[in-house]
Amino acid sequence: MLQNLHVKNLALIDETEVEFQNGLNILSGETGAGKSIIIGSINLALGEKVPKELLRDNDETALVELIFYVENPNTLEALRALELEIPDETVILSRKITSGRAVARINGEAVSVSKMKAAAALLIDIHGQHEHQSLMSKKKHLEILDSFARDKLGDKKEKLAACYKEYCRLEEEWKHSNVDAEERNRELSFLEYEVKEIREAELTVGEDEELENRFRKLSNGRKIMDAVGVAASVTGGDGENASQLIGRAIREISAVAQYDERIAGMQQQLIDIDNLLSDFNHEISSYLDGEEYDDASFFETEKRLDLINHLKSKYGNSVEEILAACEEKEKRIAVLNDYDEYLKKLSLSLESKKKELENHCAQVSAIRRQEAKALTAAIKQALCDLNFLDVEFTMEFCQTTGFTANGTDDAEFMISTNPGEPLKPLGKVASGGELSRIALAIKTVMADNDQIATLIFDEIDSGISGRTAQMVSEKMHLLADNHQIICITHLPQIAAMADVHFLIEKSVENNATFSHIHRLDEKESIKELARMLGGVQITDTVLENAREMKTMAHMKK
Repeated sequence: MLQNLHVKNLALIDETEVEFQNGLNILSGETGAGKSIIIGSINLALGEKVPKELLRDNDETALVELIFYVENPNTLEALRALELEIPDETVILSRKITSGRAVARINGEAVSVSKMKAAAALLIDIHGQHEHQSLMSKKKHLEILDSFARDKLGDKKEKLAACYKEYCRLEEEWKHSNVDAEERNRELSFLEYEVKEIREAELTVGEDEELENRFRKLSNGRKIMDAVGVAASVTGGDGENASQLIGRAIREISAVAQYDERIAGMQQQLIDIDNLLSDFNHEISSYLDGEEYDDASFFETEKRLDLINHLKSKYGNSVEEILAACEEKEKRIAVLNDYDEYLKKLSLSLESKKKELENHCAQVSAIRRQEAKALTAAIKQALCDLNFLDVEFTMEFCQTTGFTANGTDDAEFMISTNPGEPLKPLGKVASGGELSRIALAIKTVMADNDQIATLIFDEIDSGISGRTAQMVSEKMHLLADNHQIICITHLPQIAAMADVHFLIEKSVENNATFSHIHRLDEKESIKELARMLGGVQITDTVLENAREMKTMAHMKK
């Protein structure tokens, strides 16, 4: 659940913090008080774009921070699958915003916006006007059905998508397989030339790196030998050198070592140095005797390296890639040499894959059609609970013109809201109030299958009032039994059901306007309900009505 919201320097908010609770959290306030800013700030923390005008002061940093406590083990596993550290089942999503950029963090670690959105999708679902409008799309209807039927579908959709991908590959290969004999001969000749070029090179994996090292060494041969020669001379060559000087130092120290233990230690150190220097002199002498930097070796190395680099420019960036390309060309040569047999096998493979795909589509479609009956029956009941008195709600299935990664189903919700009216596509529903209630009904039904703990409703009460508003409030309360609900409303019937009630209001301080949000106690909540009921003038009668509404709401819980 969402435990805490912290907002700083955003629109009318200077700085505010909200502690949300389990159950139904209601946010109310006058029009323009800043209710939309709260939802906007949450959206920002979840990875949405940052409108520049939303910053209160462009010279200061804005901050939005959400703190979630996650109990569901499946959700924790999914979050960790995003490579996120989740200590103590706590997830902190934050967005620090300046006039130029926004930095997203999860539990203090900077993350991409895409990862922020992926994590947010597991934690919270914001349902507002955009979601109402998304119900106008048939594509959304099929998504809702598949989510409802998730357990029955299992991995069948993934298998269907994988089969469709392979079918498309074979179909594309078939489209490009119809080439005449002359074109095949040209391709065959060119491939044989390329394979011959690669095979004659007799490449060995890792050879290129070895050659590059040798080339670098040979091209600096004179410089290497001069440096090594000087080192050999000063450490053990003719005349005074390091070996002679170390030997002299040992003789001098040895003469007095018996008089002082510290000097005896120095003596041993010098002996060790002398042994190391002797080993070094043997090694460097062997190197000078064994290394050859002749022009012939350099020429052969350079020639071989040029050949490999030429092949790399044509066939791949490494010897492994060149050899892999050669194998692919050899396979293609085998196909071209027996093209009729290849076409026969390809045709059989395509036909077999098509039948397999048809089978996957049929399985998925059968499950969808069966589950659609249960889904639409549940939504119809939920709509009745929301004051749709004589509603009919079904799902109509058609077939797509061809295969898709999602199968061959073209499904759409159908609804009739009045007796005697024919069923029509849900997208034809024009009333905003009807659309918002339908969205709530669907959300209520889907909530049992939904593992997201926190649901936010904005404008869910659009276009409704009276008895309908009361029924919506009861449905919201029912939904809050298993989810944390955060709802922005202007209807007292919904606000009365609050487990926790917050008030958003504006004030003017030092000629500047600020929005504040604070939690209401029982008495303050009744006063806010009275404002929502009575408008400007709050009489004793209105207050009594508000008290009665609150009492009745408690009785329904």
